[in-house]
Amino acid sequence: MGFDLYPAIDLKAGQVVRLQRGDMDRATIYAEDPAAQAAAFRAAGFHWLHVVDLDGAFAGRPANAAAVRAILAATDAPVQLGGGVRDMATLEAWLEAGVARVIIGSAAVKDPAFVRAACAKHPGRVALGIDARDGMVATEGWAETSDMTALDLARAFADSGAAAIIFTDIARDGMLGGVNVAATAALARAVPVPVIASGGVAGAGDIVDLRAAQAGIAGCIIGRALYDGRVTAAAALAAAG
Repeated sequence: MGFDLYPAIDLKAGQVVRLQRGDMDRATIYAEDPAAQAAAFRAAGFHWLHVVDLDGAFAGRPANAAAVRAILAATDAPVQLGGGVRDMATLEAWLEAGVARVIIGSAAVKDPAFVRAACAKHPGRVALGIDARDGMVATEGWAETSDMTALDLARAFADSGAAAIIFTDIARDGMLGGVNVAATAALARAVPVPVIASGGVAGAGDIVDLRAAQAGIAGCIIGRALYDGRVTAAAALAAAG
C-alpha cells in the first residue's frame, strides 16, 4: 500500500482557512483565492487535494460550491471533498462536477443506508469521514457528539466498499500537537478499509511515524503545518516516500 499526502484546503466564506479543534470562531485565514492555493499545492508536487466545505458541514448542504468548482478548474489533481454531503443527489452532483472522491461524515451515523447505497453505486469514489472527540464520533460540523465510538462506526462499514476512512482526532486538529498515531493505527488494524490520518500533523516526523506504524494507514492530511511553514512541501513529500 502506498502512502499519500493530502494538503488541506478548508473553505469558509470562500476563503482558505484553518480552524483550531473545529471551532468556526477560531479560524485563521491563509488565502483569499482557493483555486490559486490548489494550483500551488499541485505545482509543489502533491498528487491529491483534500477540500472541506466547512460552512456546508454546519449547514448540511454545499455552501462553498463556487470555490470548489474553481479549484476543480484550476488543477488536474484529484480532489477529495467533504462537508455538507447528506444525500445521493448532492454526492452525485459533485462526482459529475469532477470531484474524484466524496467524503460522507455525519450521514454515516444518521443515515447509514445512504452510505451503503452510495458506496455500492459509486465504488472507489466514496470515503467515510470519522471524526472523534475522546474516541466518540462527532457530527454536524463537530457541533454534536454521538454515543458511538469511532471504532464501532468503522467496523459497521467495514464491508461497505468505502474507498477510505478519513479519521480525525478533533482534539488535535489545527493544534500542531502531533498526530494520534496509536488511535489511527488501532482503527486501521480493525478494518480492511484504507485509513487516512487527519488532525495534528505538525511536521515530517508525524508522517514518518504514521508510515512506521504499518497498520494499513494509507496516508495523511496535512494543513496548518504547511501553511505556517513548519514543514515544506518537499520535506513532507520526502517523508511520505
